[in-house]
Amino acid sequence: MIGTLAALLRRELTLAARIGAGVELGLVFFLILISVTPFALGPDQKLLSRLAPALLWLAALLATLLGLDRLLQADEEDGVLDEMMLSEAPLELILLVKAAAHWLVTGLPLAVLAPMLGVMLAISPAAMAPLAISLLIGTPALTFVGLVGAALTVTLRRGGLLLSILVLPLTVPTLIFGIAVVREAAEGRSFATPLALLSGISLLTLVISPIAAAAALRLTRH
Repeated sequence: MIGTLAALLRRELTLAARIGAGVELGLVFFLILISVTPFALGPDQKLLSRLAPALLWLAALLATLLGLDRLLQADEEDGVLDEMMLSEAPLELILLVKAAAHWLVTGLPLAVLAPMLGVMLAISPAAMAPLAISLLIGTPALTFVGLVGAALTVTLRRGGLLLSILVLPLTVPTLIFGIAVVREAAEGRSFATPLALLSGISLLTLVISPIAAAAALRLTRH
């Protein structure tokens, strides 16, 4: 079973490298959104610094959503998803691996790029590392919540809009605590509490989302 899951992870990463699967689009969207924001808000450095945590987290959320509609739909269209459901490996673990691969090619690069782009938004130097840490810990929650939405809309053509409507309300707690980490760090206060809560959300979605997504997929087959 471990060999099957490892092969699946390699397959997902290889496909992402070959055809993009929305990965490049998400990163480009993230870069463009952050790049044009200073022009839209003007030269007020204090305003940019105050809005930077929210802007960076919102950009990360929207960039993650861009590729979620293809997370399962491509496999549904070519029949691979049916084979996965008949695999010796539990469907929950298969979905966990697919979500992990999606995060590795979307959430992880965003967490690495965000501090560098934070300079454009006049973010406090003291908040650079906490920003990267918050995205590193919090973006998995965005992906795992999106996994459930992708499973619910997998049989729908052009279900991207519905997926966004389903997923966005569930990402609010992640956004709240992710932004709180950066703001507390920028103001020189301890960010341990919001970071702990953010970690708890990611762990909770890690456990619940694959189970819920697997149940949704089985339901669509009956």
